[in-house]
Amino acid sequence: MIRPRRTTTSQAHSLKIALAAVFVLVAIALGVLLSYALAATAATVDAPGQVLAAPPESLNTVIDNLRNVIVGLLVALATLFLTIAGVRYILAGGDPGEVEAAKKGLRYAALGYGIAALAPLLVTVLKSIVGAE
Repeated sequence: MIRPRRTTTSQAHSLKIALAAVFVLVAIALGVLLSYALAATAATVDAPGQVLAAPPESLNTVIDNLRNVIVGLLVALATLFLTIAGVRYILAGGDPGEVEAAKKGLRYAALGYGIAALAPLLVTVLKSIVGAE
C-alpha cells in the first residue's frame, strides 16, 4: 500500500530549502579546506603565488604524489556524495524511499572519507610490496 505524501506549509518548505542551502555551503567549505590542506603538503613554493613542480627524486616521491592525488579525488567525491545525500535527506519529506536513498549516500560518503583517511597505510603497504622503503 502506498502512503500519500504529506503536504507541507510554505514556511516549512522555506525552512527545508534554507537548511539545504546551509548544508551545501558547509559541505563545499569542508571540501575546499581539505583540498587546500592536501595541496599545501604536495606543492613546493618558489615565490609568493608561484608554485613549481619539481621533478621526482625517487620512487617514494612518485608514490607519495600519487597518494595525494588519489586522496584529493576521494575527498572531493565523498564531499559531493555527502552534499547530495544531505540535501536529499532534508528534502525527503517523510518519503521512506528517499530517506533510505539519502542514508545510503551518507554511508558511501563515510566510506570515501574512511578510505581517504587510510590512504597513508595503503601507500606504506604498497611501498613494502614494491621495495621502495
